[in-house]
Amino acid sequence: MQPPIDYLSPDVPQRLPWHEVPLIIADEVTVADYGCLVDDPDNFDIEIVPWPAQGWRPIDAGTGDEGGVVEGIFHSEWRGEVLHGNNDAVKGDYILGWSTNPGDADPAVALENPRQVLLWHLNYHPDGGQLFHPLAGQAFVVPVATPGDDLRLDDVVALWCDGSRGLYIRPGIWHEGVFPATRAQSFRDRQGRVHARVSCNVCEEFGVFLKVPLQPGPSEFS
Repeated sequence: MQPPIDYLSPDVPQRLPWHEVPLIIADEVTVADYGCLVDDPDNFDIEIVPWPAQGWRPIDAGTGDEGGVVEGIFHSEWRGEVLHGNNDAVKGDYILGWSTNPGDADPAVALENPRQVLLWHLNYHPDGGQLFHPLAGQAFVVPVATPGDDLRLDDVVALWCDGSRGLYIRPGIWHEGVFPATRAQSFRDRQGRVHARVSCNVCEEFGVFLKVPLQPGPSEFS
């Protein structure tokens, strides 16, 4: 078994090439392959996937999906040119990415309107979905890719949400934490309590950082 990933000290090179991730405006059509937009998080059910059978004997009906849902606040904050995340729901602290190569990132720079995140990691939860709902109604971005362990760089897109609604991603969807389009934001987070996680170190597998835009240009709105 591999040792746990140290999310506060990512095992990545100081500099790598950047792979451009397309930014897509989130609406009912563009998010359909990944989940849906959510108006009312209080009345939205998080999908829980039953525990898989280990052999030919089936899981008893009504069991294997009883872990329920956990809820907390997901905080995303730029500290200099480093984007930090904290997920109260699962007691997680992370370095989500950087605005430039890690070796060039300046901890003293104030980023009020960051333009991009260089992403090193993606993961998915096989046991349950996840909902991000902005507390202040500000724009945010979530990188996603459709299910399957044979992840390809061209599968990854970034969903830009205007902040008027939350974003729900289904079980098995590749994603990372939620990225603020401002210096710092907080999000209501609801997800499966079991919180199984399958990870991809993008730098190690593909030799690049994923460049995820945070601010749409005229072409995205056209």
